[in-house]
Amino acid sequence: MPSQPEIILLNKPFMVLSQFTDGENRATLADYVDRPGVYPAGRLDRDSEGLLLLTNSGTVQSRIADPRHKMEKTYWVQVEGEPNEEDLERLRQGITLKDGPTRPAKVRAIPKPDIWPRNPPVRYRASIPDSWLEIIISEGRNRQVRRMTAAIGYPTLRLVRYAIGPWSLDSLSPGEWRAIPAPAELLKRSAPVKTQGVQKRPGASRFGKPKTKPFRAGQKKQNKR
Repeated sequence: MPSQPEIILLNKPFMVLSQFTDGENRATLADYVDRPGVYPAGRLDRDSEGLLLLTNSGTVQSRIADPRHKMEKTYWVQVEGEPNEEDLERLRQGITLKDGPTRPAKVRAIPKPDIWPRNPPVRYRASIPDSWLEIIISEGRNRQVRRMTAAIGYPTLRLVRYAIGPWSLDSLSPGEWRAIPAPAELLKRSAPVKTQGVQKRPGASRFGKPKTKPFRAGQKKQNKR
């Protein structure tokens, strides 16, 4: 019998490629996901961390990865410096990069999220402060978030993708994953993807204090259903 369409939610660790093979002996998805017949729905840069979706369905893969469906992606971004509201407003209005203007983004300053430490840690500079932003975009250009923060003068130090559409990391540790059935609406080629009003954001309100779920390092892996 053919496999049922499913989605795998993986917390991709830092410096892991979003692919299953590599000719340079670098860490890949094969080091963490042992599910046969699945492949990434989109990508996440090697030096970025957080949520990566995989699926065994070509239809689901297309619906998630295709930027025409404008599925929102939520990032927690540690930047060098402390941008003010005027800086953030530039990102909210859309900013022009070398490959053209971006769509307007949802951006707000947040406290440092309660997440796992990065290995190796971000370089610390006593003379230069850092801060955290939540950035939500609905497109996926190459290294887009990093280029956006650099364009307003605040280089990205650490990038964690917390959510894609209605799916989030919750309390998955780096390298852990869980499988869920693919939603029926993603299996309909002509049906629109519904993302508005579904995504669980880590804040009580758009500009309120984020309500980040504490990271539980000892949580049991859920690698098999």
